[in-house]
This record gives sequence, C-alpha cells and structure tokens, in this order.
Amino acid sequence: MRARILAILTIIAVFTALTAGAQEPDKRHVTPVKPETNRVQPPPKGTDEKVIQQYISGDSTAAVQEARKDSLRRVYKRYPLLTDLTVGINVADPLFMIFGQSYASADVNATLNMWNRLQPTIELGLGWANSTPDDLYFTYRGKPSPYVKVGANYNFMFKNSPDYQALLGFRLGYSTFRYDITDIMYHNSYWDELISTDITGERSHALWGELGVGLKVKLWNRLSMGWMIRYHNLFDYGKSEHSKPWFIPGYGPRNSSLGFSLGLYYTLPMHRTASATTATQQ
Repeated sequence: MRARILAILTIIAVFTALTAGAQEPDKRHVTPVKPETNRVQPPPKGTDEKVIQQYISGDSTAAVQEARKDSLRRVYKRYPLLTDLTVGINVADPLFMIFGQSYASADVNATLNMWNRLQPTIELGLGWANSTPDDLYFTYRGKPSPYVKVGANYNFMFKNSPDYQALLGFRLGYSTFRYDITDIMYHNSYWDELISTDITGERSHALWGELGVGLKVKLWNRLSMGWMIRYHNLFDYGKSEHSKPWFIPGYGPRNSSLGFSLGLYYTLPMHRTASATTATQQ
C-alpha cells in the first residue's frame, strides 16, 4: 500500500515539475534599473516654473501640454504693446494726375502698431478737382478742402517681422468742402437753343466708410512702402437746391465705389531693440 502511495506522489511531483517548466518561457522578466540611469534630469534652462511644479507633483500629462505651449511661445515672437509708430504720405492720386487724372486726394497719416497686430490709424488730407466729366455738359471745380479718416488695420502676419504686413483695414471718413459747377449747357425747348449757366459757391459735407486690404513691405532701413485697395460707401452727403457734389475730398467721384492708396512710410520703433520680445522676456 505504501509503495502505491509513494508511486502516486512521485508521478504527481514529476507532472508538476514538467508543467512548471513549460510555463517558464511565458514569464515576463524585468530588467533591473541601474542606479546611474535612474536619475532625475534637470529641466532645460528657461523652462516655465509652472511646468516644473507639475512635473514635481506627478501631473506629467498637464506638464507635457504646458511644456508644448511654452515651446510654441519660444518659437513665435511676441511683440510689446507699443511696437512702433509709422508716419507716411499717400501719393496715389498725385501720381495718377501725371497720367491725366483730373482730381486728387493727398494725405499724411500716422499709425500706432500694437502687439504687431492691431493698428489704430488717422489720415489728414486735402482733396481738389478740376474736371469736365465725359458725356456730361459741365465743368466741376472742387476747391482744396480738408478731410479726415480714422480707423484701424489688422495685421495677419503678426507672428512675423513688422517689416512685412498683410492688412485688413477699416476707415470712417468725413469732409466738408466747397465747389463750383460752370459751363453748364442745357437745351431751352421754348427758344430751341443751348443755354450756358454757372452754379458757384456751393457747400457740402460727406460721411462715409471704407473697407480695404493691402500689403506693406520694407524698402530700406526704416523706410517702407504699402498699398491698399479700398471699397467705400457713402453714409450721408449734403445736397443743395441746385446741385449735388460730383467729387468728395478723400473719397473721390461720388458715384465710385473703389479707391486706391499708395503710401511711403517711415517707422519709429517704440521699444529698446528692433527685435521682438519673447514670452520669457515679458
């Protein structure tokens, strides 16, 4: 009896040993970490304190996200509130007069560049005209009269150098002016003849809005050049008993809807260096 029990126990022991040997390859082995490779590396120089604290607290996911934001702040330049001040002149209409245009609006302007993104601007100028429009029987003489435009530009290239800008602009314009209409020809049906008359000393005013797109590029040092195509719309203008203004200083012909400006500019930096200030310097 004892021999049978001993044989059974021997068989069980042998079976257990074989089973354990078959499962041995499936075991996972953990390689011990050498002490010299298990050190906490110091964060890169300039790492944001918020990122460091998140790593220390064990919130690695938030730390990685914050570190990514911090790296983007290092890549994209951040400009100060008052980036620069630009003054310029609009020379488009005076140039067009060389090629025969019979009216002009010329202005000086000043633009404050904020964060290299938002740019409040003001334009002060004079407009005049001496024109006989095609197919119209009169001569329009607009006396030199002032106008003002206020508004702002938005620079879509705010992450890049202020030397190159892609702009979307809005302006609100106003002018008060005088004009004469002479050599007006009309047909008198009673006498069956052409009669000439003049309307002089007319006064008017106008209020309008403009929406424009344009570019500004550096020429040399602090000198730059820019252009803008403007769509404008009259909100209100003065009419007299005898006439309507044909030309509006700063706007152009009353019935037009498009304008164009070409400017030469000089820029004055308003921070210590012409280079951008990064987020870590702010």
